[in-house]
Amino acid sequence: MGGFDGLGGPDMAPQTPPSATRSSRGLDRSGQQCVSLGEPRAAAGKRSVPSGEREVVVVTGKDVGGYGADLSGHERDTLVLTAEERQWGRRRVTTTRGRTLALALPTGTTLTLGVILHVGPDWYLIVEGAPEPVLAVKPASREEALRIAFEVGNRHFTLALDGERLLVPDDAAMDQLLTRLGASFERAQAVFVPLGRGHRHDG
Repeated sequence: MGGFDGLGGPDMAPQTPPSATRSSRGLDRSGQQCVSLGEPRAAAGKRSVPSGEREVVVVTGKDVGGYGADLSGHERDTLVLTAEERQWGRRRVTTTRGRTLALALPTGTTLTLGVILHVGPDWYLIVEGAPEPVLAVKPASREEALRIAFEVGNRHFTLALDGERLLVPDDAAMDQLLTRLGASFERAQAVFVPLGRGHRHDG
């Protein structure tokens, strides 16, 4: 299908990144804040506060010294997040290698894949995508792709491009929609990189 030219082509969305095995451990879904968030943003974009016998890195900004910095010799650590979790700007999290951090990012921040959140003396932290349940559609034509994209957006759900596939969240409403449209789809696990934000509503 040539990459769905009618949707703006594959350049509208990044290629699906290499899959990580799961979401990072230790995500605090309760939303409890572990530090005061009212302080001015640190110049370096990060700070540390005592937490018992060890310190917790507090991240207040993105791309902290990552781009252009010489990270050779630094250990690479990752924060593996789903699309929804990448919108959680204020949470305590645990990295793949077991380090604890507190995110204190500005309201409305959405983390992008590949962003470097922290650079330490001998390690750095980068965001990766966690595979999550999706419905994968391979439209038979450009017209079908446009119709699906319109209907998904009209219901305020997010959509992602993965090669010649359209990805939508594995949700009962999306299942019903695709079935009604007669689209051929399958359930899959994939890193979901939405083209835009959606706000689900029923009815």
